[in-house]
Amino acid sequence: MKKTDIDWPKITKIVQDYNSDPECLLMIMQDISDIYNYVPPEVIPVLVEKLGVSESLIYSVATFYKTISLEPRGKYIINVCTGTACHVRGAEKITNALAEELGIEEGQTTADGMFTLDAVRCVGACASGPVAMVNHDTHGALNRSSALEMLDQYRK
Repeated sequence: MKKTDIDWPKITKIVQDYNSDPECLLMIMQDISDIYNYVPPEVIPVLVEKLGVSESLIYSVATFYKTISLEPRGKYIINVCTGTACHVRGAEKITNALAEELGIEEGQTTADGMFTLDAVRCVGACASGPVAMVNHDTHGALNRSSALEMLDQYRK
């Protein structure tokens, strides 16, 4: 695994933007994830020191929230909604098509580090289901063909 180059001034600024408030741990970790698509392990001791929280709390937050990861993820994180509305409209077929095309299973990242495929319970776009989010972009009314076309957009 390639070591991540950490922008320490940027990490310090994120913590300072939240006044080093331990109550803001989740938001701080989310901001760090927005930069690296995960929270690099080198950052954890810094968060412990600057926020005065335990390492176990950091791991608890990271393992509870799907948007936080302690493992490197792809440049593009594909979250396929599997909530009720999307499920009944074929979310499983979308997930299977993407997994097959990418050569990975749900929860995995492609070898080239471009894509991570995840399933999430709901993205709040029930009327547009089935829905997938790629990073912060929402793609609705998907079928197998349109899901693969969506993937091609990000490959370019």
